[in-house]
Amino acid sequence: MSFHTVEKIGGTSMSDYVAVRDNIILKPVHHDSLYNRIFVVSAYGGITDLLLEHKKTGQPGVFGLFANGIHDDSWKQALADLKQKIFTINESFYKKPDNLERANQFIGERLDDAERCLADLQRLCQHGHFELDMHLETVREMLASIGEAHSAWNMTQLLQRDGIDAIFVDLTGWQTDKHLPLDERIKIAFQDIDLKKQLPIVTGYAHSDDGLMSTFDRGYSEMSFSRIAVLTNASEAIIHKEFHLSSADPRLVGEDNAVPIGRTNYDVADQLANLGMEAIHPKAAKGLRRNEIALRVRNTFEPEHAGTLITGDYISATPCVEIIAGCKGVYAFELFDQDMAGNIDVYDREILTMIDRFKAHIISKDINANTITHYLSANLKTIKRIRNALQERFVDAEINQQKVAIVSAIGSDMKIPGILAKTVGALAKENISVLAMHQSMRQVDMQFIINEDDYDDAIKSLHSVLVEIHDHGRAICLAS
Repeated sequence: MSFHTVEKIGGTSMSDYVAVRDNIILKPVHHDSLYNRIFVVSAYGGITDLLLEHKKTGQPGVFGLFANGIHDDSWKQALADLKQKIFTINESFYKKPDNLERANQFIGERLDDAERCLADLQRLCQHGHFELDMHLETVREMLASIGEAHSAWNMTQLLQRDGIDAIFVDLTGWQTDKHLPLDERIKIAFQDIDLKKQLPIVTGYAHSDDGLMSTFDRGYSEMSFSRIAVLTNASEAIIHKEFHLSSADPRLVGEDNAVPIGRTNYDVADQLANLGMEAIHPKAAKGLRRNEIALRVRNTFEPEHAGTLITGDYISATPCVEIIAGCKGVYAFELFDQDMAGNIDVYDREILTMIDRFKAHIISKDINANTITHYLSANLKTIKRIRNALQERFVDAEINQQKVAIVSAIGSDMKIPGILAKTVGALAKENISVLAMHQSMRQVDMQFIINEDDYDDAIKSLHSVLVEIHDHGRAICLAS
């Protein structure tokens, strides 16, 4: 029986080394020893946005600018600015000139190698026989790996400076001539590590022969984390974030009203991920669930709090709403065609093909006899591309789009008589119009499509009606 944990540290937490050292490294969750733990680390906050593109706004980073075309050199200045940003981060960690020089040399070599690769590829693709698009996935993988290599190497050096036997585990495959499956790369990396005496600091990005980003995109570090937990037979997987997994966003409902969930299951985690509020990527959670590895989400800045434990078999003792969540910036993409009746499957397949082609994320969908509406997380440019492609395919169809928001009540067991009426009533009381709603027979979530301007009020209203904080500090459903 294994008694080690695999723990992931988020980018915002990583940016505060002292908090990570004092609140995580020096305060083990389950052990008296500092060891018997594996740490998988994200890039420092904001670095992956600069390497790729901003996760929320879509503003292009080095990759986004490079992908614009072979005659656009704006990526070079972006890379130079990124290098200076990284060196500034290093200055905040290293006070001795020799240590700072070593740190800058390590990451500087990778940045310089990346610049040479991009410049060579750009020149190559100016010839007619080579297409830039064929190489962009590889470029994206290469650039993404730099952020985690930087943070993992630094953390290893800083922990060693502070008397801890940390060891840098580089899964990025930088300059390797071997393209290995993910599992094999992980097994080789850990085969000579003694977890009882060494503390592995592992890059969140891991190179694999089929490419992590092609499947998981920005969720790649969670997949590395999950596979390491499964392959090393961890007793528990832990994610350290800069906030608790709470009953609602404290910034909206107030810090005194939002409380950590405490316990929930992977089904609830999947619903959160679907809304873009990931506790963990659904495909990463799949491996943990199948191998019966519990996942704990903790707040780096509240080390005494046990956080939220997620397991496969948990069901709340009484039916209740555990969390009110949602997302803005969603597009309701509606296709109406009188000829659809009786041929819904043909239309549905074509629409799904186009959504997949342009890489929009489906949050939810509606279907009736002659209308299919998808609620998509994507930017307007992507929506227009999908629309134009479908208008060519279905010439007589009427296609509409509207920017909306989604709010959702989620729980491991929400089989509560009258909860739908109570929820709709709470929204109506605040003069919030419900444009559409969904409640599945599993009854783990209810989704309400509303106008984007009503989002904040809807979250606050549902939280006040469905979730209440009692003296024991637990979120419970007002079932009556």
